[in-house]
Amino acid sequence: MKSISNKLASGLLMAGAWVGTAAHAVQSLPGGPAVNQLNLHPPVTKIAEEQHFLHWMMLIICTVIFVGVFSVMFYSIWKHRKSRGAQAANFHESVTVEVVWTVIPFIIVVLMALPATKVLVAQKDTTNADLTVKVTGYQWKWGYDYLSGEGEGLSFISTLDSSHRRMSDSGDVANAPADYLLKVDAPLVVPVGKKVRVITTANDVIHAFMVPAFGIKQDAIPGFVRDTWFRAEKVGDYYGQCAELCGKEHAYMPIHVKVVSAQEYTQWVDGEKKKAAAKLDDPSKVWTLDALLPRGEKVYAANCAACHQANGKGAGPIKPLDGSAIVTDADHAKQIQVVLKGAANGAMPAWAQLSDTDLAAVVTYTKNAWSNKTGQLVQPSEIVAQRGK
Repeated sequence: MKSISNKLASGLLMAGAWVGTAAHAVQSLPGGPAVNQLNLHPPVTKIAEEQHFLHWMMLIICTVIFVGVFSVMFYSIWKHRKSRGAQAANFHESVTVEVVWTVIPFIIVVLMALPATKVLVAQKDTTNADLTVKVTGYQWKWGYDYLSGEGEGLSFISTLDSSHRRMSDSGDVANAPADYLLKVDAPLVVPVGKKVRVITTANDVIHAFMVPAFGIKQDAIPGFVRDTWFRAEKVGDYYGQCAELCGKEHAYMPIHVKVVSAQEYTQWVDGEKKKAAAKLDDPSKVWTLDALLPRGEKVYAANCAACHQANGKGAGPIKPLDGSAIVTDADHAKQIQVVLKGAANGAMPAWAQLSDTDLAAVVTYTKNAWSNKTGQLVQPSEIVAQRGK
């Protein structure tokens, strides 16, 4: 018994040390999760502030009712206990009691419903937006399309930073930064003080766009269009995550919203438009293998390596690309169709949102990476031809 106790104490000590070390390594992230956070995220929009008010108002009212009801109940039990010779009152169907316990709860419900309804209506008022952004959920990343307002026409995919994914896969998170699994390659950038309408939809399964500091959470459903809005009143970086279980990579689908000044936003829009113009490739352009491979490697690292691994070996149910018959086949059509439309009932997501040149580049890369070395080259025109099939 003593031996068992010693082993148990030793185990608890080791566990305590491990928890202490892990807790010490965790850092608060401004605009994101905080260490020992017990309350809601600090609000940076009026809607979020109203939600905080409702949260505390409802909690206080419910606490007062709880304390009041149980205080009366326990006092009555103690004061009128049998040992003191208490006799039960003999009355039946008191109209006064019936009226009191009907009217008072009704008044309380109305007092709670009025401010709650006001906030709920305000949450749904997406009119007169300064900027409209369509947010599309993919397995497992976010697509942002600026539909109206300054920046109209911009479009990009936001993916978890590849270094964070490698850190997660390795299991060594001792040196994880404060924004671990929240850092993305392309954040959603919006101007401070402007009303931003967010239209949500999804490409594959149900996702949910949630940024706690803004007080927004809206489902993104395939085939449906939903909307919400926010007006950030403070410059900074704010984080969220997909809030709907959407598959095995659900934990790797962060949201990063960067709120900047009006001047910085204008500069960002100009820069992004120049980048977009530079990326406008002619799908009829004929590429060389040496020119296409580096681009394909970048596209693969950003979109494919998370599942198929950097070495192309796959993992678990994820099929390897290294040595794959589909990848090495001289008939490119089958692989192109898999990339465009997905496979395995959605386990392999569709990548039709990428440009023709990016798709041609990544397919070419897989055909020549690792041990594949086929020397085959896929041109953007082949992607164009397969899109309509």
